[in-house]
Amino acid sequence: MRARLLVDQRIILSDHEFAELVVWELRTPLRGCTHDLKYRLAFVVNGQCVLRYDNEAGKGDHRHAGDQERAYRFESMEKLLADFERDVAGWRDEDNDA
Repeated sequence: MRARLLVDQRIILSDHEFAELVVWELRTPLRGCTHDLKYRLAFVVNGQCVLRYDNEAGKGDHRHAGDQERAYRFESMEKLLADFERDVAGWRDEDNDA
């Protein structure tokens, strides 16, 4: 089995915001991961990626928020999507409060 695309979606949130979700199922886990998914979830505001969850070989699962990068504890695809959605909502709430 080759890699199988599970999610490929762009969600327009406003004239200047969108979320892009891409998730692949792999034959074997990436080096540094314990699951068989390769993913990139990004939230873009005014052309700049302000929030991203992704994984890569050797680096494993991690989350970028602004200029900070931290390890992310992957539990399931459902939790990953929920965590991303929660963070996007929080970012948008902060932006609206400014």
